[in-house]
Amino acid sequence: MTIKDITFNCSKHFKDYPCSHRQWKHKGHCRYVHGYSRSFTFYFASNKLDENGFVVDFSSLRPLEEHLKDHFDHTFLVNSDDPFLETWKELHSKEVLDLRVMNNVGMESTAELVWGWANDLLFSREKGRSCCWRAIAHENDVNSASYTFLPEWFTP
Repeated sequence: MTIKDITFNCSKHFKDYPCSHRQWKHKGHCRYVHGYSRSFTFYFASNKLDENGFVVDFSSLRPLEEHLKDHFDHTFLVNSDDPFLETWKELHSKEVLDLRVMNNVGMESTAELVWGWANDLLFSREKGRSCCWRAIAHENDVNSASYTFLPEWFTP
């Protein structure tokens, strides 16, 4: 099955989560701490609308929005293998920064991460009626990365 086989689609955009990060392995300027106001776009699909006639009731996405806010709003993101991780943890404990440790802070991996969060929410609630088939992580107005995949459990 592909997304072309699905009848209904919709999208939801969440914006303005200012955070900072660094890609310590990068040979260029990305190895330095820098920040963006990240935004996220989610694409949802279903062949059967809910009782309100929606693919996804946008108001039911508040838990996802809270998860995004908790993870990306005024936080500092680092890779779990960052050689300064203990320093970042110490600065977090002193309330200098609000640390979030990730496998990879890059936008591609971030898109995959938030795609998973959206699908965890949908599956826990609907058991397969709808899914998130694409998530886009925007680091600013001109740069973004996406993760596109239909979950195995999705049964339209």
